[in-house]
Amino acid sequence: QVQLVESGGGLVQAGGSLRLSCAASGRTFSMYTVGWFCQAPGKDRDFVASITWNGGNTYYADSVKGRFTISRDNAKNTVYLQMNSLKPEDTAVYYCARRRLGLDPNYYSDYGSYDYWGQGTQVTVSS
Repeated sequence: QVQLVESGGGLVQAGGSLRLSCAASGRTFSMYTVGWFCQAPGKDRDFVASITWNGGNTYYADSVKGRFTISRDNAKNTVYLQMNSLKPEDTAVYYCARRRLGLDPNYYSDYGSYDYWGQGTQVTVSS
């Protein structure tokens, strides 16, 4: 059974930074693309960023480009999301998820292409 556990969320002032971590169980985690999504109250779960199995390709939502950086350490079975220059509109619960193997890489932002999800970590940015 695959488990993903997010951590690192919290309350930060606008302009501040946070680093989220997604720790995974399972020896094959390094084979998978991993994504970060966020969900604000009353809104859909939105794509934030994703990273391929070896870190060779990263993708970002337009709203976070230049501010957020996704990375991974396969030796630690962990994926990170460095969040800089945070804005109040970044306030949401952030989830990491593992993408199914063998899918079209161009659809990395497709919510339905991810099969295992963590429980989420709250990020609150005050103005």
